[in-house]
Amino acid sequence: MNNLAANWLLGRLTLGDFKHDLIQMGGVLAMVFGVLAVIAGMTYFKKWRWLWDNWLTSLDPKKIGIMYIAVAFVMLLRGIGDATLLRTQQALSSGTNHGILPSDQFQQIFSAHGTIMIFFVAMGLMFGLINLVVPLMIGARDVAFPFLNSVSFWLFAAGMVLVNLSLIVGQFAATGWLAYPPLSELAYSPGVGVDYWIWALQIAGIGSLLSGVNFFVTIIKMRAPGMNLMRMPIFIWSVLGSMSLVMFAFPILTATLTMLALDRTLGMHFFTSVGGGDPMMYINLIWAWGHPEVYILVLPAFGIYSEVVATYSRKRLFGYTSMVWALASIVALSFLVWLHHFFTMGAGANVNAFFGIMTAVIAIPTGVKVFNWLFTMFRGRITFATPMLWFLGFIVTFTIGGAAGVLMSIPAIDFQVHNSLFLVAHFHTMIVGGVVFGYFAGFTYWFPKIFGFRLNERLGTYAFRCWLIGFTLAFTPLYILGLMGATRRLDHYDASLGWQGLFVVAGIGVLIILMGIGFQILQMGYSIWKRHETIDTTGDPWDGRTLEWSVPSPAPSYNFAVIPEVTDRDAWWAIKQAKPIAPPTYEDIELPKNTPFGMYIAAGAFAVGFGFVWHIWWLAAAGLLGALTMIIIRSTDDDTEVTITAEQVAADQAAYAKRRQT
Repeated sequence: MNNLAANWLLGRLTLGDFKHDLIQMGGVLAMVFGVLAVIAGMTYFKKWRWLWDNWLTSLDPKKIGIMYIAVAFVMLLRGIGDATLLRTQQALSSGTNHGILPSDQFQQIFSAHGTIMIFFVAMGLMFGLINLVVPLMIGARDVAFPFLNSVSFWLFAAGMVLVNLSLIVGQFAATGWLAYPPLSELAYSPGVGVDYWIWALQIAGIGSLLSGVNFFVTIIKMRAPGMNLMRMPIFIWSVLGSMSLVMFAFPILTATLTMLALDRTLGMHFFTSVGGGDPMMYINLIWAWGHPEVYILVLPAFGIYSEVVATYSRKRLFGYTSMVWALASIVALSFLVWLHHFFTMGAGANVNAFFGIMTAVIAIPTGVKVFNWLFTMFRGRITFATPMLWFLGFIVTFTIGGAAGVLMSIPAIDFQVHNSLFLVAHFHTMIVGGVVFGYFAGFTYWFPKIFGFRLNERLGTYAFRCWLIGFTLAFTPLYILGLMGATRRLDHYDASLGWQGLFVVAGIGVLIILMGIGFQILQMGYSIWKRHETIDTTGDPWDGRTLEWSVPSPAPSYNFAVIPEVTDRDAWWAIKQAKPIAPPTYEDIELPKNTPFGMYIAAGAFAVGFGFVWHIWWLAAAGLLGALTMIIIRSTDDDTEVTITAEQVAADQAAYAKRRQT
């Protein structure tokens, strides 16, 4: 009876699931002490009410964006910590020395690293910057669905907590970051690791899908008067393309994860060949989502580079129309290349040839954008500020990675390098050099607009140099090792192969990247300390071209005191060149009230996920019921808006004008 009660109450959770080895305990203690330090600091400075009122319950997209970025930077530390362990293992585990990690733990860290960096770093940075910038850039006061935006963030945060909880209780998947069956099926992965992976991604993925719908509608329906489609900034076009891909691709991920979960929990056979299922169907489905996901991440980065290059070159963006068509072409072609991820799995010569050609063709619109950026710089008055340095680093790394990608679009070559570190190097060159560098550029570029002061340029330059040098040292050896035959997921190799020196160089590269992250943390701290010396009183510290630079820094909660009239592609640049206009007439502004219901709904979703991971069915049922109850209560609440009076708006604008004069 006691066993039955325990099984009902705790599912398959036991005290043994909290036992870990020394390295895992180090990670657990670092996480626990970090959380305790934050709690102690918030308590000591009596900031809990401030945190609740101003941040956790906020529906302001700018604050939600900052929370996305904060979570993403925390997960970046976790991801780079995992990468350090992986490279240390590979540098040491040669011949009779077996390194610091057992094989199973190496595979878990490998899987967690990929999952975290894609879903919780890159996606977090992307949605953070989109929240910060899109409403300001299109002349809107808010997003189309403010409450849905809050739900999206908290679902993202719930998925993040679930991933990190696997470090404390249980284990993570040892299947790679895409969990191919049959390895991810119950027969070969009977523990909770794959279940953690499924439900963390499922919860965060639903949040991403909701965000995709939200921002697609925001861009289509909430642009300022006069901003037709061909007057939208390129960043907005890039986000529109990315959100279109989210709406089409993420339902595929949701369905795929659901089928895998049903295989594992209810004994179904969607992907088990023994029961009549098809593992290759899973691989087709996961990459039908997975390759558009690459462009979901990189398209907004392309948009950031377009804004940065035009601003710091003091020139109108070259080839605007061709840039728009290039973005549209990438959106369309991104759904026609997924099979190049498994050329080696026997699809046949005709199928491989089609997808190889499509893979080569998609490089053309990408090349168009690179030339447009270079032509924008041509004869421009270029300022080599930190965002521009990130762009230049991107041009070098992304060009190399793109050339490797075109090379692997040839099926015969892909057969030789597909399962090697050459592919790993290519993927990281595209994602880190393209996506992460782009979001770092955007964060630095728009930082004064959100916080009201600039980041320190010298420390930012040091961070960029460390990232670029470290990235080059970390991944150039992997290209060479891949050509020499080193495979992916390799945790030990024979000393006679002569690979150890290159793995050591790669490990040194990761350490230099760590220095770059250290400089970024130092840059943030120093800039906050010296913020009074770099305050942005103008609202336009870079002499920008788009509408976000027309409002005070930091931007007010309502964004625009008066919605602007757009007459040009570079809307703010045109306004600055025009003659002064009559003083504006202010009106009352309605904004959504703060609410904790987004957090409550995500808490229910977290309970569902945790319950399914550990087979605590009462918890899963309670979480689902709680989430549905919160949705119903929120949907019946009519008191959801607060009014900012015209007098308050006028007072804010007068204070801003006075600040500019001083």
